[in-house]
Amino acid sequence: MIARVFAGGSEGLTRDDILDNITIAWLTNTALSGARLYWENWGKLGYFNAKGVSIPVAVSVFPDELYPAPRSWTEQAYPKLVHYNRLPKGGHFAAFEQPQLLSEEIRAGFRSLRSDAESDVILAKAS
Repeated sequence: MIARVFAGGSEGLTRDDILDNITIAWLTNTALSGARLYWENWGKLGYFNAKGVSIPVAVSVFPDELYPAPRSWTEQAYPKLVHYNRLPKGGHFAAFEQPQLLSEEIRAGFRSLRSDAESDVILAKAS
């Protein structure tokens, strides 16, 4: 993402956006704590180790993600998959790069659950 922006591709971000983000991490000394999860779990918790997750799951696959999850694997790992979508752009920092797409995906992921919850509220009020 950073290299693309500096090479002229915006992907929703400007050079100033990238420099602001790097500067904040540098000046507040939080870059290492942000990377800690990756460092401590490298090789221990594989990205594709999830199996049989029993809660509803929504998966949005951004094309520039480090490990874009294939649908076949996603369906096996998450038996209660309620939403799966491949997006046209974005990557690991989707909230930063493509906030509109991410918010639409979050809404789509919760849509089926929200409908069930709304039905329960309507039924509870009727009885």
